[in-house]
Amino acid sequence: MTQRVLFVCLGNICRSPAAENIMNHLLRERGLTDRILCDSAGTGGYHVGAPPDSRMSAALKEKGYLVSGRARQFEARDFQNFDLIIAMDEENYRDILRLDPQGLHRQKVKRMTAFARRHSETEVPDPYYGGQEGFNRVIALLEDACQGLLESLDV
Repeated sequence: MTQRVLFVCLGNICRSPAAENIMNHLLRERGLTDRILCDSAGTGGYHVGAPPDSRMSAALKEKGYLVSGRARQFEARDFQNFDLIIAMDEENYRDILRLDPQGLHRQKVKRMTAFARRHSETEVPDPYYGGQEGFNRVIALLEDACQGLLESLDV
């Protein structure tokens, strides 16, 4: 059975598409692209249809990642369409759960940093208003967390 994972941040142009592309890279390396499908979304609709942020794309490409995707907004129907929904920070986590007032899908919603093995941050920081070092820091954290996530999945 194919598992479906959705990464969620605020605008879906920096953190969540980076996580999606890093995870897809790990899946390709291990021949698991038919077992786990990844997507990303944002809690806000600010950038719907836009590609990933050019600074994040450049930082990912510099590390050898393929970059794809278009921003979209998280919707309540995503609860039915995904087995695991992963929030980048506390605000994203709360915004996702707000769309599930009965708590029917709460067990599907996790924090990205819960899967990190080498990093102790409790949130994936938003690099949007910072410099290049912020993007590199986010990528390092996401690489760690995506590896931990992959190890946690039953594949």
